Amino acid sequence: MLTVPKRAGGAIPRPVLFALAASVSVAACLWISPVRASPGVEDDYPQPKLGRASYYGYGFAGRRTASGDRFHPDELTAAHRFLPLGTKVRVTNLVNGRSVLVTINDRGPYVRGRNIDLSLGAARELGMLSCGVTQVLISEL
Repeated sequence: MLTVPKRAGGAIPRPVLFALAASVSVAACLWISPVRASPGVEDDYPQPKLGRASYYGYGFAGRRTASGDRFHPDELTAAHRFLPLGTKVRVTNLVNGRSVLVTINDRGPYVRGRNIDLSLGAARELGMLSCGVTQVLISEL
Protein backbone atom coordinates (compact mmCIF):
# COMPACT_ATOMS: atom_id res chain seq x y z
CA MET A 1 0.00 0.00 0.00
CA LEU A 2 1.27 3.42 -0.95
CA THR A 3 1.33 6.18 1.52
CA VAL A 4 1.26 9.81 0.57
CA PRO A 5 3.75 11.93 2.44
CA LYS A 6 1.93 14.53 4.46
CA ARG A 7 4.26 17.55 4.36
CA ALA A 8 7.95 17.89 4.07
CA GLY A 9 9.54 18.67 7.43
CA GLY A 10 11.19 22.00 6.36
CA ALA A 11 8.27 23.65 4.59
CA ILE A 12 6.73 26.73 6.23
CA PRO A 13 3.11 27.52 5.46
CA ARG A 14 2.60 30.79 3.54
CA PRO A 15 0.50 32.61 6.19
CA VAL A 16 3.19 31.93 8.79
CA LEU A 17 5.89 33.10 6.37
CA PHE A 18 4.03 36.38 5.67
CA ALA A 19 3.47 37.00 9.39
CA LEU A 20 7.16 36.39 10.09
CA ALA A 21 8.24 38.79 7.32
CA ALA A 22 5.84 41.47 8.57
CA SER A 23 7.03 41.17 12.15
CA VAL A 24 10.68 41.43 11.05
CA SER A 25 9.99 44.57 9.01
CA VAL A 26 8.04 46.20 11.88
CA ALA A 27 10.84 45.36 14.30
CA ALA A 28 13.39 46.88 11.88
CA CYS A 29 11.34 50.09 11.60
CA LEU A 30 11.08 50.40 15.36
CA TRP A 31 14.78 49.69 15.82
CA ILE A 32 15.85 52.64 13.66
CA SER A 33 16.14 55.76 15.81
CA PRO A 34 15.83 59.33 14.55
CA VAL A 35 19.02 61.14 13.57
CA ARG A 36 20.42 63.20 16.42
CA ALA A 37 23.41 65.49 16.67
CA SER A 38 26.32 64.00 18.52
CA PRO A 39 26.48 64.99 22.20
CA GLY A 40 29.57 67.16 21.70
CA VAL A 41 27.94 69.41 19.08
CA GLU A 42 26.41 72.62 20.43
CA ASP A 43 23.43 74.41 18.91
CA ASP A 44 24.06 77.70 17.15
CA TYR A 45 22.06 79.55 19.80
CA PRO A 46 22.26 78.96 23.55
CA GLN A 47 19.14 78.04 25.48
CA PRO A 48 17.01 80.96 26.71
CA LYS A 49 17.34 81.71 30.41
CA LEU A 50 14.69 82.68 32.94
CA GLY A 51 15.55 85.60 35.14
CA ARG A 52 14.51 88.86 36.73
CA ALA A 53 14.89 92.21 35.02
CA SER A 54 15.01 95.71 36.43
CA TYR A 55 15.60 99.03 34.71
CA TYR A 56 17.62 102.16 35.25
CA GLY A 57 16.63 105.57 33.97
CA TYR A 58 17.48 109.24 33.86
CA GLY A 59 19.79 109.21 36.91
CA PHE A 60 22.48 107.55 34.77
CA ALA A 61 21.91 109.63 31.61
CA GLY A 62 25.13 110.82 30.00
CA ARG A 63 27.42 108.56 32.03
CA ARG A 64 29.83 106.29 30.22
CA THR A 65 28.90 102.61 29.99
CA ALA A 66 31.33 99.69 30.07
CA SER A 67 31.44 99.76 26.27
CA GLY A 68 32.59 103.40 26.32
CA ASP A 69 29.35 104.83 24.92
CA ARG A 70 27.28 107.40 26.77
CA PHE A 71 24.09 106.05 28.34
CA HIS A 72 20.88 107.30 26.73
CA PRO A 73 17.80 106.16 28.70
CA ASP A 74 15.51 106.07 25.66
CA GLU A 75 17.70 103.69 23.63
CA LEU A 76 17.11 99.93 23.66
CA THR A 77 20.16 98.85 25.65
CA ALA A 78 20.85 96.67 28.67
CA ALA A 79 23.47 95.71 31.24
CA HIS A 80 24.45 92.09 31.84
CA ARG A 81 27.17 90.60 34.04
CA PHE A 82 28.94 88.30 31.60
CA LEU A 83 27.46 88.45 28.07
CA PRO A 84 29.92 90.07 25.65
CA LEU A 85 29.40 93.77 25.03
CA GLY A 86 27.56 94.34 21.76
CA THR A 87 25.54 91.12 22.04
CA LYS A 88 21.95 91.33 20.81
CA VAL A 89 19.45 89.85 23.27
CA ARG A 90 15.68 89.33 23.06
CA VAL A 91 14.05 89.97 26.42
CA THR A 92 10.47 88.72 26.86
CA ASN A 93 8.28 89.85 29.74
CA LEU A 94 6.64 86.66 31.05
CA VAL A 95 3.82 88.59 32.73
CA ASN A 96 2.37 90.17 29.57
CA GLY A 97 4.23 88.41 26.71
CA ARG A 98 5.80 91.58 25.26
CA SER A 99 9.38 91.39 24.01
CA VAL A 100 12.15 93.75 22.94
CA LEU A 101 15.52 93.39 21.22
CA VAL A 102 18.31 95.11 23.18
CA THR A 103 22.07 95.49 22.85
CA ILE A 104 24.32 94.72 25.83
CA ASN A 105 26.49 97.81 26.41
CA ASP A 106 27.12 97.84 30.17
CA ARG A 107 27.87 95.58 33.15
CA GLY A 108 25.44 94.84 35.93
CA PRO A 109 23.04 94.48 37.64
CA TYR A 110 24.75 94.52 40.99
CA VAL A 111 21.67 93.50 42.97
CA ARG A 112 21.35 89.85 44.02
CA GLY A 113 18.59 87.95 42.23
CA ARG A 114 18.52 90.14 39.12
CA ASN A 115 19.90 89.01 35.79
CA ILE A 116 19.61 92.02 33.50
CA ASP A 117 19.24 95.79 33.82
CA LEU A 118 17.27 97.39 31.00
CA SER A 119 17.29 100.97 29.82
CA LEU A 120 14.16 103.03 30.40
CA GLY A 121 13.22 102.73 26.71
CA ALA A 122 13.44 98.94 26.80
CA ALA A 123 11.46 98.79 30.06
CA ARG A 124 8.77 100.99 28.47
CA GLU A 125 8.55 98.59 25.48
CA LEU A 126 8.15 95.64 27.88
CA GLY A 127 5.46 97.41 29.89
CA MET A 128 7.29 97.05 33.19
CA LEU A 129 7.57 100.68 34.34
CA SER A 130 4.86 100.31 36.99
CA CYS A 131 6.31 97.18 38.62
CA GLY A 132 10.05 97.94 38.44
CA VAL A 133 11.18 94.29 38.49
CA THR A 134 9.63 91.46 36.49
CA GLN A 135 10.18 87.87 35.37
CA VAL A 136 11.74 87.67 31.88
CA LEU A 137 13.09 85.20 29.38
CA ILE A 138 16.53 86.19 28.05
CA SER A 139 17.41 84.81 24.60
CA GLU A 140 20.85 85.51 23.18
CA LEU A 141 20.82 86.07 19.41
